[in-house]
Amino acid sequence: MDKEGGKIKLRELKSRLKLRLSKLKRFKVKTWILLIVVFVLLFVDATLLRYNHIKMTEIRSAVLAADEANDDAAIAAGLVELKEFVFSHIVVNVVEENGEQVVSFGTGPFYLEHQYLRAAQAALADAEARLAGDANPNGNIYGMAGDTCKALALQYGWTWDNANFINCMVTEINKYPSAADIQDTIIAALPSTELYRHNYASPVWAPSLAGWCILITVMVIVVIFIRFLIWVVLRLSLLFV
Repeated sequence: MDKEGGKIKLRELKSRLKLRLSKLKRFKVKTWILLIVVFVLLFVDATLLRYNHIKMTEIRSAVLAADEANDDAAIAAGLVELKEFVFSHIVVNVVEENGEQVVSFGTGPFYLEHQYLRAAQAALADAEARLAGDANPNGNIYGMAGDTCKALALQYGWTWDNANFINCMVTEINKYPSAADIQDTIIAALPSTELYRHNYASPVWAPSLAGWCILITVMVIVVIFIRFLIWVVLRLSLLFV
């Protein structure tokens, strides 16, 4: 009688498990429909992330164009717009690090070369004014370097804020044994290049349109995974009961 009762209980248990499997299959939203939804959401996510990247690139390009046009006001406004956009959106970017392409979040490093050269030229002009009365044994070293480099600038078409002209000035000044004090003065006057290097990092997730779509996608994937896990557990239970 005990064996017979045990068999009855096993049959009841199996029937309950089968009933649960059938209920799982009759769920209002089929799993295959959820899979289609995931593929659609993934496409939407990729589209929105691409839009964020393109928008960031457009703003950054506008900043670099303003730098070439010597428009400091447009540079300042563009940097503010770029920073606000990147800080409030998910921006996936591919940048080069140590010769390798890596995926990062944000603008990646970019340089305002022309703005730096303008600031460096202004610093050189200020140094020239302060050193105009230099009375070292070799005469006015800065003035002589300027005469040489200005002639080369005219010959090769350099502007006064060109990197070649600035490098020429430093090289010519270094030729004189008594140039140490002047060189120190010029180096101290030149601005740091780090002030003109920018790299804005975006958050991994932000409450933007792309962010919410990605969150919904993750939630649907989790639901599919939980369903699959329940189905596997119930199937295994039927095999061992």
